[in-house]
Amino acid sequence: MSYDYSLIGKRIRQAREERELTQEVVAEMLDVSNAYISKIERGKTAISLERLSQLCVVLDESPEYILSGTNSSTKDYLRHEIVEMLERCSPEKIKLILQIIKPIVDYGENKK
Repeated sequence: MSYDYSLIGKRIRQAREERELTQEVVAEMLDVSNAYISKIERGKTAISLERLSQLCVVLDESPEYILSGTNSSTKDYLRHEIVEMLERCSPEKIKLILQIIKPIVDYGENKK
């Protein structure tokens, strides 16, 4: 299985920013350089499983989410994955996606 380190880095950066931590603070907590954290967040370097585990503790995030963008332990774990996909779409694609999913979402609503 191959991982997209730029997406992993993006999720790490988002988790860090949501917790209002700087790269410097995270680097200090992990006893690594700021440059190393920067490279991870930009997807320029791979992260070891041990370092990923440490980073997940610091960021209070699951390795599953960092690696794949999903976290099956939460009720709406697929929502994050869908949002990430939509963020990469053009406005035209989003309109097409809306036309496809709206009938699915609305299905059964009128029966209530």
